[in-house]
Amino acid sequence: MSALALITDSYPHPPALDTCVSHEILRQVAAGTRGDTLRLHVPARVVAFGRQDVVSPGYERAVTESRRLGYGPVERLAGGRAALFHEGTLAFAWARASSDPRLDIARRFDEVAGSLAEALRALGVDARIGELPGEYCPGAYSIHGRAKLVGIGQRLIRGAAHVGGVIVVTGATEVRRVLTPVYDALELSWDPRTAGAVDDEVAGITIEDVAASITRHIGLSHDLVSTPLDEATLAAAHSRLAAHEPSM
Repeated sequence: MSALALITDSYPHPPALDTCVSHEILRQVAAGTRGDTLRLHVPARVVAFGRQDVVSPGYERAVTESRRLGYGPVERLAGGRAALFHEGTLAFAWARASSDPRLDIARRFDEVAGSLAEALRALGVDARIGELPGEYCPGAYSIHGRAKLVGIGQRLIRGAAHVGGVIVVTGATEVRRVLTPVYDALELSWDPRTAGAVDDEVAGITIEDVAASITRHIGLSHDLVSTPLDEATLAAAHSRLAAHEPSM
């Protein structure tokens, strides 16, 4: 069973810092100075924009809308379109070493989506993998019940891959409230009814329930080792803030 470091610390201020921490961990994994690492944490209130969003004519207005609604705009590490993180969500970021990360894109998606779906099923959620018509940040490896619950994306660099995303445990109404004007600004079409939360599927489910189920299921195939984040990595993450904060 392979060892996998587990980091659960959150760094919500400034809003881009959590993304920068995951980026720095990915860089270290690629360099061989850190082993494969999974982050599972509660994030700040953030709208995470993808590369396609950043070059959209409506990006500046979407950033303004995010800030007006109390959410820090962040340029995300993984691919995809705008997604919402708040205190009712779990963010995950899995950095894995690979000599040629392009070869294993589908396998990584299959493993991570499969583990998350199984973890939700263990809590009573009818979790299925696949894109819902009209969903926000659409993807073939989204996880849904009656509505979308989990979004997953990847980022590849030389020597490593990052698989990351968001699990909406509570607060689906908040996702719809914020993403509606953001997607309008980006001129993206979506159906707000497709945005759901785990506690819409099974009443009373908490973030702690979901996190515990995820670690149990991933622990079946990996030796999870709880690991605090070191000060040097946090300092390096601070130095990356400009790369993930909007310039306007």
